[in-house]
Amino acid sequence: MSKNESVNIRPISQLVLASSSPRRKELVASLGLSLPVYIMSSDADESVPAEWSPAHIVEQLSLRKANATASLLRERQEAEASLVVGADTIVVVDGQVLGKPKDRDDALSMLRSLQGREHEVYTGVACVIADTGIATVAHRMTKVYMKPMSDEGLKGYIATGEPDDKAGAYGIQGLGATLVDKIEGCYFNVVGLPLSLLSDMLAHYEIHVF
Repeated sequence: MSKNESVNIRPISQLVLASSSPRRKELVASLGLSLPVYIMSSDADESVPAEWSPAHIVEQLSLRKANATASLLRERQEAEASLVVGADTIVVVDGQVLGKPKDRDDALSMLRSLQGREHEVYTGVACVIADTGIATVAHRMTKVYMKPMSDEGLKGYIATGEPDDKAGAYGIQGLGATLVDKIEGCYFNVVGLPLSLLSDMLAHYEIHVF
């Protein structure tokens, strides 16, 4: 795990997820943590320089999201003993970063570029102590191999509405699983939050899954 700064271990009484994603909320809930988990997303700037690597993009955007939520907690005087978790996921094919589709034509273009071949999914995770801003940041990458699909099949999938809010225009945890041949790496990374990585990061703050 890479670190922005050394972390002084201190008691954490609540976890705050800096995301409005229902998928990430469900994944954090699945850990069954003993401390309360709250959701508090914020608007963070997601523009990045063209020369940034995929790993740098997701690490910096996850950190921006976590920092923005930590700032809100400080403004509300609710930052004490809070750990904020931010995450960001992108799909990369031929070095091109695919975010969420602008519309269904864009979704079709993305899925055409992915079908019948492999691509990479990166997710960055940032943990920020809300009252000090001290952070740890890391990422995971998973390779995803897609089946060859006809335009008719892709349009049928798009018509379900599932791709509308997902990076790369598919959701592996839903009907999008039928587009996938195989993966190499963490499945939950493709969903949007690598649980193995997150559990390791939380353990650094004395927050344990078991």
